[in-house]
Amino acid sequence: MVLAELSQQITGALRKMRNSTTVSQEVINEMLKEICNALIACDVNIKLVLSLRQSIAKQLDVEKMAAGLDKYNTAKKVVFDELVKLLDPGVKAWKPQRGKSNVIMFVGLQGSGKTTTVTKLASYYKKHKWRPCLVCADTFRAGAFDQLSQNSTRANIPFYGSYSERDPVKIAKDGVDKFRGVGNDIIIVDTSGRHKQEASLFEEMQQIANVIEPDQIIFVMDGTIGQAAHDQSLAFKQMVDIGACIITKLDGHAKGGGALSAVAATKSPIIFIGTGEGPADFQEFDVKSFVSRLLGMGDVKGMLSIIQEAVPKDAQPKMAKRLQEGKFTLRDMYEQFQSMLKMGPLDQVIDMLPDTGLNHLLKGGSAEAGTQKIKGFMTIMDSMTDQELDFPKVLNQSRIERVARGSGKSTKDVHELLVQFKQFEKVVSRMKGMRPGRGGVQQMQKFVPPHLLKQMGGAGGLNNFLRQMGNMEGMGNFK
Repeated sequence: MVLAELSQQITGALRKMRNSTTVSQEVINEMLKEICNALIACDVNIKLVLSLRQSIAKQLDVEKMAAGLDKYNTAKKVVFDELVKLLDPGVKAWKPQRGKSNVIMFVGLQGSGKTTTVTKLASYYKKHKWRPCLVCADTFRAGAFDQLSQNSTRANIPFYGSYSERDPVKIAKDGVDKFRGVGNDIIIVDTSGRHKQEASLFEEMQQIANVIEPDQIIFVMDGTIGQAAHDQSLAFKQMVDIGACIITKLDGHAKGGGALSAVAATKSPIIFIGTGEGPADFQEFDVKSFVSRLLGMGDVKGMLSIIQEAVPKDAQPKMAKRLQEGKFTLRDMYEQFQSMLKMGPLDQVIDMLPDTGLNHLLKGGSAEAGTQKIKGFMTIMDSMTDQELDFPKVLNQSRIERVARGSGKSTKDVHELLVQFKQFEKVVSRMKGMRPGRGGVQQMQKFVPPHLLKQMGGAGGLNNFLRQMGNMEGMGNFK
């Protein structure tokens, strides 16, 4: 995931605390020290880190904690809440409205990945059934027109620009007017950048904004500059009404934490993060979901979203029915693996899973290694008979040896698959008998981990989640 090293260090500090025989103030202080050192190494501003440490330490005073309180879960909750505060500006981002032309203007310095991000955002809206289009008002950088024109052609998105006209204000106005006239509902205008903040850049941005009257101005920030993101975003915000930020180049860079926390401090909500050049390397940014993944707690909301897109609609009612009956076979597991491979980059999918045996197994290496692990499991299941797939209990040692030979794997690999299957089966069996209504929520609450229940918004959020599952998979309406 983004900031994978930071995630490993924070979860490692929390795990060390959990494994302590007694959770004393000394143990808590050591955990805090490791987390803060990890944040500073990730280029988060030291003042912000000190403030976060003081706030956590105040809430985790062992002498003031109630007797019998689960100190590990309490500590994890406090760390979660404080990291959310660090990254959340407390401002809701603007959302486009159906039935009108929504104009979005992009600003940022040259080299921040602005033009690439413009196309990614247009593709995102197209995927969600909007009618996006692109306007190139960048006449400063040679090649900007060709780059955006080529990107829009590949993405099959309408484009407007001009080789001959050199006035970016006129191009922006003409392009917006044209697309408003034909009913495009998302009009994205790319503007010029500069190598540094200049008066001419800000003047041009203001002139374009005055003419096209955008509904949203998005500032694109290079994530590799770390804490310097604060001053840059603040300078742009003072000149034009920036409504949101997109952070790019976060693919494994150590300064990503500095950029994320610095931009949040300017009260500009981060709406997307870019982690590479491809269309799939563009993620919606939700603070709670991001922090939840950072702490190894999973992301229920994100997982539901990608399941809805990856699982064929005709298979959803069948899946739901089997889950409701508490049934789960190797054939079901095979279908789940197929869906996981369709969901996008596997490392992003794994990050949305809470800590489980499979989660740790797949996180053991690179995303490619995780993909190969899943494909290896599927190869093993391809060598099984229908009876073995539908009734895994018949898999005795002689059958396991035959499956291993047929799949070109070792018996150890087959046993590893069966261990993972039993963990899945155990979770699914708890869903047996679950029915729509308040009872379903109460039953579900019994085995949803507390941190996930909190992330979902308590019992009410769980009810909404089940209702979404019902709408998606034919499970009925939960009231």
